[in-house]
Amino acid sequence: MATAATALDRQSPWRDELRATLALAWPLILTNVTMVLINSTDVFLLARLGPDALAASALGTGILFAMMLVGIGIVVAGSPLMAAELGRKSYSVRDIRRTFRQSMWSATVVCIPIWVLLWFTGDFLEWAGQPQKLADDTGQFMRAIMWLLWPQLGVVALRSFMAALELPKWTMVAGSAAVVVNAVLNYGLIFGHFGLPRLELVGAGIGSTLTGLFQFLFLAVIAMRHPKFRRYHLFGRWWRADWQRFATIWKLGLPIGLHMGFEAMVFAAAIFLMGYISIEAAAAHAVAIQIASMTFMVPMGLAQAATVRVGLGYGRRDAEAIRLSGWTAYALGVGFMTAMAILIWAIPGTLAGFFLDPELQGNAEVLRLAVSFLIIAAIFQIVDGAQVVGTGMLRGLQDTTWPMLFAAFGYWAVGIGFGCWLAFYRGYDGVGIWIGLALGLGIVAALVLSRWLMRHRLRLVPTN
Repeated sequence: MATAATALDRQSPWRDELRATLALAWPLILTNVTMVLINSTDVFLLARLGPDALAASALGTGILFAMMLVGIGIVVAGSPLMAAELGRKSYSVRDIRRTFRQSMWSATVVCIPIWVLLWFTGDFLEWAGQPQKLADDTGQFMRAIMWLLWPQLGVVALRSFMAALELPKWTMVAGSAAVVVNAVLNYGLIFGHFGLPRLELVGAGIGSTLTGLFQFLFLAVIAMRHPKFRRYHLFGRWWRADWQRFATIWKLGLPIGLHMGFEAMVFAAAIFLMGYISIEAAAAHAVAIQIASMTFMVPMGLAQAATVRVGLGYGRRDAEAIRLSGWTAYALGVGFMTAMAILIWAIPGTLAGFFLDPELQGNAEVLRLAVSFLIIAAIFQIVDGAQVVGTGMLRGLQDTTWPMLFAAFGYWAVGIGFGCWLAFYRGYDGVGIWIGLALGLGIVAALVLSRWLMRHRLRLVPTN
């Protein structure tokens, strides 16, 4: 009996951590899923206009989100900072408010140069040798959707605050409402329903921007009115600067932003390269990456939970709590992605068929290419989950610079470099690009895991 009781005691910390991680992660996962559902709705609707509109939206969205993720990385630095502060002092209010405020200041600062760059997207694509129609369509789409940047960064700041308090359910509610708002607005603006003008590709950009603004205002009202949030007075004394905290957010967040940007830009670069191969390849890539993105939302949510849970242990200087929270999230993330790899490998045609009507002119070739890309995507599901959760664990330790360097090497030197060699010199075309992506993700996953395993030797874990 004593032995059984001892075994149960040993298991209970893992069981407790599993429950705590899942309680925090599932609303974050569903919030991430709503983000993908919004984009999936746009892909589904624009596919009805044909491959040209689908390729332009894929290229434009890829460029926007690559730039946006740099800003998101800076803003999301508030999450481990707030978690560590609550780990030190569970009753902290002023420091939480100041961190949130400087996160929003950072969001505003980073938006301005990004907007300037995005305004000239069409000109850049034309200069880079993309087909004239693809460059023109993408440029028009970008000038409609680029304004989504600021409200989306505001959503990230509010979500980081709610996650640090381990109360992320409202972000899930806001995301779910945004899915409906986006579907109605984009259906109306793309096809001219509900008394709205038919704006097609530009309508999709305007609808997405208005959806982002709705989501930000929804969460801002909750933060000001909810009993557990309003005592922080997040939007009070908005003009008051805290330059030291502002600098801390940039010091911690810029490597996160560059890391996320490297990852997103490598997929944007993949779309760009697909444009050199064919419009059908670019459209097929849009479908395949959308399916892969949907599964990715689960380990991404677990990574966000890992950052908070590891951050709480970091603030308490509790090495055992750090170990438990990190490995729990990692096992859940890799296990889920293994199951998704098997699913995608088994039915790639069925999954691609949800987005593409094979009877529409040009879609038969797009469907064939999408299936070939999904077979490769099934392979990199596991390493993709491993690298994102592992990175989230390191962020909880406020370790962001080395993961950024790992991403730069793995995604670009290995992923794009090897992918281009296969695609353009070995004749693998789009499949070669996807093989390169898979290899790059695997390299990053291995490097991140190695750093986590050496966390004590590298003195990333605080000691009492």
